[in-house]
Amino acid sequence: MKSKYLLLASAFLISGMSFAQKDEMKAAEKALKNGNPAEAKTSLEKAESLISNADESQKAQFYFLKGNAYLGLAGKRVDEGNNLVQAAKSYNQLIATEQASKKSKYTKEAEASLAKVKNQLINMAIDDNKQKRFKEGAEKLYETYLLDKKDTLYLYYAASSAVNGQEYDTALKYYDELKKINYSGKATIYSAKSKANGEYQNFKTAAERDKMVKLGTHEAPKTEKEPSKRGEIYRNIALIYNNKGDVDAAKKALTDARAANPDDISLTMTQADLYLKSNDVANYKKLVGEIIEKNPTDPVLFYNLGVLSAQAKENAEAEKYYKKTIELDPNYVDAYLNLSVLKLESDTAIVEEINKLGTSQKDNKRYEVLKAKREEIFKSTLPYLEKANKLNPKNEDVYKTLLNVYNYLEMTSEAKALKAAKNN
Repeated sequence: MKSKYLLLASAFLISGMSFAQKDEMKAAEKALKNGNPAEAKTSLEKAESLISNADESQKAQFYFLKGNAYLGLAGKRVDEGNNLVQAAKSYNQLIATEQASKKSKYTKEAEASLAKVKNQLINMAIDDNKQKRFKEGAEKLYETYLLDKKDTLYLYYAASSAVNGQEYDTALKYYDELKKINYSGKATIYSAKSKANGEYQNFKTAAERDKMVKLGTHEAPKTEKEPSKRGEIYRNIALIYNNKGDVDAAKKALTDARAANPDDISLTMTQADLYLKSNDVANYKKLVGEIIEKNPTDPVLFYNLGVLSAQAKENAEAEKYYKKTIELDPNYVDAYLNLSVLKLESDTAIVEEINKLGTSQKDNKRYEVLKAKREEIFKSTLPYLEKANKLNPKNEDVYKTLLNVYNYLEMTSEAKALKAAKNN
């Protein structure tokens, strides 16, 4: 008799808990219909402790309502980022629950809401980055990746955003995760221009894109190859370690990277750059020799070597590489521009010396010498700048630099012609 009484009491207790849970979920549902997600969240919090004893259908309903409450709060701009993440977690719990019970009452609607959450997080991250809130943008992009770990591109974007915000430890964590999943980012992009808004839209497959072109909604299809990001990832890992003062870790990161990706020339370039920055000239020259031996006719390679050398103030080496770039590709605009910039760099020191001169006879003689040197420098840049302007008259950097040189050399007619061509 006593045993039966205990069982009966237990049954009443469970029944009471179930009614309480249902009442709270009904209250939450009503609050959501009335546009009050905060009230819905409060009701669901009261039912949370009881949900473990609920059946699968009640659990699914609970997670669905919870996701909607968080999404509603985000829609009202209440702790938007965090509430979007919580909404996503609730929807994922709902989907997992219905998959386990082999029912799908709420799954379709939850998947649509998840897509909405994802888009909102991405748009917020884009806005954060535009406003230079890189740390916040990185966090949202990482949360976007966590929503669906197959979307590894968002982990890559999160790392890049963290680097831009100088959140190096966070960036390193994300890059290490990219390494573990062997992310490359190499892809083929299929796109076509929408006739509705004139913007290019990407498609998952060429067949999907071509279908839209045939239907007449899109035009001008393009297929583009997205290169591997592995070189950039390992390079940034090394640069972060180097920035933290751990040169040995930086060198090890690149050694490991090259061992795993022996054909990635960008990794060798990065390692050469690291050696150059740490004044290890012997190893730098050794690696440059290897790079040139493998790619003796690649103008981009020689241009990049020129950039590295210029950054390290090895101007003679930089000039040699830029000239080799032009030899291999006479239409390489940036090589002409960088050559002129390289030559104009020495003008800064001359101007500083001129500004320190007095009015004595000795100073006046020195001024004439320096003035002649300046004219020689400016004249030496003219062939490169004029060629660059001819190749790309719309390049603003080339235009401004060439105009300044014309004005200094008092080449009035040439300056007028350059301005006229610019305005036409």
